[in-house]
Amino acid sequence: MIKKTSMIVLVAGLAFSCQNKDKSSSATETKSTTQLSTKDSLSSCCAETPARFATAKKEGTKTANVAKPGTSSDKGMILIPAGQFTMGGNNEQARPDELPRHEVKVSSFLMDATEVTNQQFKEFVDATGYITIAERKPVWEEIKKQLPPGTPKPPEEALVASSLVFRQPANDQRINHPTEVWEWRQGADWKHPQGPGSDIKGKMNHPVVHVAWEDAHAYAQWAGKRLPTEAEWEWAARGGLKDNVYPWGNEKVEEGSLKTNNWQGQFPYTNTATDGFTGSAPVKSFAPNGYGLYDMAGNAWEWTADWYRPDYYQTLADEGLATDPKGPVQSYDPTEPTVPKKVTRGGSFLCHDSYCSGFRVAARMRTSPDTGLNHTGFRCVKDVKR
Repeated sequence: MIKKTSMIVLVAGLAFSCQNKDKSSSATETKSTTQLSTKDSLSSCCAETPARFATAKKEGTKTANVAKPGTSSDKGMILIPAGQFTMGGNNEQARPDELPRHEVKVSSFLMDATEVTNQQFKEFVDATGYITIAERKPVWEEIKKQLPPGTPKPPEEALVASSLVFRQPANDQRINHPTEVWEWRQGADWKHPQGPGSDIKGKMNHPVVHVAWEDAHAYAQWAGKRLPTEAEWEWAARGGLKDNVYPWGNEKVEEGSLKTNNWQGQFPYTNTATDGFTGSAPVKSFAPNGYGLYDMAGNAWEWTADWYRPDYYQTLADEGLATDPKGPVQSYDPTEPTVPKKVTRGGSFLCHDSYCSGFRVAARMRTSPDTGLNHTGFRCVKDVKR
C-alpha cells in the first residue's frame, strides 16, 4: 500500500470522526438515498477523492481574498440557444445518480468556448492578487468551527498548503481505495501542477487546474460571469444533438479518429498516450462539438454551480418539466454525509471508457468545493441580455 501523506491522514481522521458523530442523525436520510449513490471503481478518476477537510465552507462565506469585479467581455464565448432536452444517462454505463431521465427546458446563454486557461487565470491573479485555496495554509481555528466538538487538532505539519495530485502506481500494486492513487502534495497548486519543481512554462494555453470551487467562483465574479448549472452544462455539451452519449455523437471514444484527451491503456497502471498527452492538453487540441465548444469531454473536469444530491434527478422528474433548474438547495452525499459536494462535469485526461467514461455528456462527479485537483478546472457562462 502506498504510504499516505500527512494531509491524507488528517482528512481520513476528521472524516471518520464526523461520520461517527453524525451517524444517528443522518441514518434516515442515508437509508433513502444510499441506493442512488454512484458505484464508481475505487481506482477511477470518477471515484470519490479525499476532501481537503471533513467539511467545506458554506457557499457565500466571505473571505479576505474575494476578488473585485473586472471588466466583463463576451470574447471567446459561444451563444448557446434555448431549448428543451431529456437530461440524464441513456446508455448501459449510466450510474444511478444520472437517473431518472427527465425533461428540462433551458434559456439561452453564453458559454466559454474553452476551459479557462493558465494564461487567463494568471491575468485574474495579476489583476487582483488572488490566492487560491491550494496556496493557503489551513487555519485550525476556522476548521474546527465546522467539525464535531472534541475533534482533535491534527499535527501542525499536516496543516500545510497543498492540493491533490494523481500518482500512477506500480504495475503490481493492488489499489483498494482512491487515496492510494491521490496524494495531498505540499506545494502543489495552479502554478505548480505536480508540486515543487514543476511549473506551467509552455503550458499557458492548458486548462488551469488545482482550482477549488471557491477559486473558480471568484474568477467568474471578477470576469462578470458565473459557473454553469448542471442543466446548462449538459445541454451545451450535447451540441445540438438529441440523446447523444458523447459531445460528438454515439461513436465510442476509441473508435475512429481521436476525439478527446483521455487515458489510453490500462488505468491506473499504463497510459499509452495515443492522443499525444499523458496529462492535460492545450485547449482546442481536439474538434469542437456542434455548438463550437472544445473539451466538453476529457482534458479536465469542470466545476458547475450545483450542489450534489444523488436523488436530485428524481425531484426534477417529479416536476414534469423543469425550467432552468439550479440544483438542490443543499448537498447530501450518503457516502460522506458531513461533506458538502459540488458537481463537476466532463471527465478528464484520467478517464477511460472501460471504468469511468466521465466524458459522457450525462456523467457526473461530486467534489468538496474546497478541494483542488490536478485534473479539475472550469469554464464560465454568462446570461444573455433580454
